[in-house]
Amino acid sequence: MADQAQAALDYGPDGEAKLRAFVEQVTGGTITRFERQVRWRPAWFADVQRNGETLRLHLRGDRQSDVVPFPDLRREADIMSVLGQNGINVPHIYGYCQDPPVIVMEAIDGTRDMSQANEAERRAITREYMAAVVAMHAVPVAPFAEKGILPPADLPLAGLEAYLPLYNKTKRKPEPLIEFAMAWIRRNAPRHRLRPSFVQFDSGQFLHANGRITGLYDFEFGMIGDPMVDLATMRMRDSYEPLGDEMRILVQHYEEFSGEPVDHEAVLFHTLQFSTVAMMQIAGAVAVPQPGGPHAVYLEWNVALRRVLMSAFSECLDVSIPPEPEPAATVTVNAALISMLGDVVDRIETSTELQGAHKKSAVELVECLVRVDRFGAEMERRNLADVSALLDQPFEDWNTAEAALERFVQTAGPELDKPLLQLFGAQEERRMVLYGPTHVGAAARRVFLPPTR
Repeated sequence: MADQAQAALDYGPDGEAKLRAFVEQVTGGTITRFERQVRWRPAWFADVQRNGETLRLHLRGDRQSDVVPFPDLRREADIMSVLGQNGINVPHIYGYCQDPPVIVMEAIDGTRDMSQANEAERRAITREYMAAVVAMHAVPVAPFAEKGILPPADLPLAGLEAYLPLYNKTKRKPEPLIEFAMAWIRRNAPRHRLRPSFVQFDSGQFLHANGRITGLYDFEFGMIGDPMVDLATMRMRDSYEPLGDEMRILVQHYEEFSGEPVDHEAVLFHTLQFSTVAMMQIAGAVAVPQPGGPHAVYLEWNVALRRVLMSAFSECLDVSIPPEPEPAATVTVNAALISMLGDVVDRIETSTELQGAHKKSAVELVECLVRVDRFGAEMERRNLADVSALLDQPFEDWNTAEAALERFVQTAGPELDKPLLQLFGAQEERRMVLYGPTHVGAAARRVFLPPTR
């Protein structure tokens, strides 16, 4: 079975040959360009000549990783087909290749970079985008159910329940912050939010050109849930990938097009839930990295998502989390060795874009290693002191303390929410001392949850 699974994910020369044949079969044309993208997932652009016209295609491959709650790539193709059939501006799906797994879709023009548009264009684009989101939320759920994409048993917790099996399967160490967040989410779910809609879940992803939306994309995590989820994830995305206008204006557009008021408390809840499940998604990959994984990317996401979660919790519980002072740097016995490693990585020559991307990741990880070597021991000492004080017992190593803290969190009542949030907030500020000044910490430095009203 393992050999068969590996064969199905062959994206080497043999796999690409199969893809070429499949593309020409489903389009009825001839490939004139076939170019692989340099990404952390397999993807290609292709041009196909057919009856005197050029079809521009995008081929989206499988991640080949253990960080996706919906591992069947066909599911995303089905979602986009349903959306397209209901008038939503998404790329046309030409077909799905089973071996190796790839979605063959229309390549849409445009950019996600809103700085490429002037102010009037940005406002027009965001207004058009919000109209598209409302239309997407209005698509009947029945066609999705026919594809096996069913409403969850507990609609307000759709995200948590979807990601929980993956988390339980891949969890490799104690995760007290995630366990705390999951318990809080279950206790505080907005039980009045019961009308199901299709939601992109990881929203805010669209391309534009000449002041118009050219298409919505990336429905890998789409599901049936509360439409307020998409406003929440837009709010999160805006800090590192600006949407083009103030979040409160986007909310006003949503209310105008939908004819209904936005539930701001539900948006905040889903901000917290999404950041939690995204942490659950990569928890195992960060704790025990697997060969070939995009390690710097996962580390960057982990640091940033924790900061989003802390910001959302601070807003929910009205708890202020002060920044952590940076201690004096420590020169350890590892310093010289790490310096040697950094020097060797810097001198690695690359001849392809992919090799350059791998080297960039290595440089970023060495940069993090330098910071952890200098300040990590003191940050761990402070974390141990906090956990020892809260649990009223001494701990000499972090592994034991973290496991004890997780057990404590799993039985703690709501009366301990604020003390625990203060403890976790201090831990995450210490994480920012380590990673904040690095390239990996860049996204976390920009985290900001804009007001929705």
